[in-house]
Amino acid sequence: MNVVSLMKSVLITGANRGIGLEHARRFAAQGAQVFVTARSPDDAKELRALAATKDLRVEILAYEARDAEAPERLKVALGNTPLDLLFANAGAPDDKTQSFGSINVESTLELIRINALAPLKLVEALADNVARSQRKVIAFQSSRLGSVTDNGAGGYYPYRIAKCALNMITKNVSIELEPRGVIVVALHPGWVRTRMGGASAPVSVEECVTGQQRLLEELKPGHSGRFFNYDGGELPW
Repeated sequence: MNVVSLMKSVLITGANRGIGLEHARRFAAQGAQVFVTARSPDDAKELRALAATKDLRVEILAYEARDAEAPERLKVALGNTPLDLLFANAGAPDDKTQSFGSINVESTLELIRINALAPLKLVEALADNVARSQRKVIAFQSSRLGSVTDNGAGGYYPYRIAKCALNMITKNVSIELEPRGVIVVALHPGWVRTRMGGASAPVSVEECVTGQQRLLEELKPGHSGRFFNYDGGELPW
């Protein structure tokens, strides 16, 4: 029996590979209109193949998280299209060469720009599209490395700082958009076997996406402003 998603129209950033690509494949197979972004659509071979698949509704849009004008260009491309799900999945990995005593301020600020401020500007640009939909869900792909309470190991300064900022943005946006009925959550994908996570990571892309989509389908207003693991368990801020 085919699964039919409650999400009739979704936008997923950073969908040219890994977790974002698998989300796009599944939502498209479930009958959703899927808008996907890539920095260079012409080079996104797997996305282009997906968009060319018969009976699937997939549209590829250009989006560069470093570009402050990119969210407004997406807004122009989408017009007033309702978005049941806006999934801010695009992000940059940690610079593992940095540790206490050797933190590079400029590269850390750039990571904050990509992993926190870019998703915020994306949501600012497309909040009306989400509020116009039936499901009204915004999901930020965060990390438990951004949790203050869960930090028992230290390290990973740039990445922790950026994801901690994203978590605060999640909570703030949930408060801002509550009057419009929008559900806003932060998600931890787990340590996933992707180019970023590496081959030794314990969670497969398929496991991550299965768990995240189950959670996204089940979200209710009471879940807004909270932080969830890919398996549905709640995480501390």
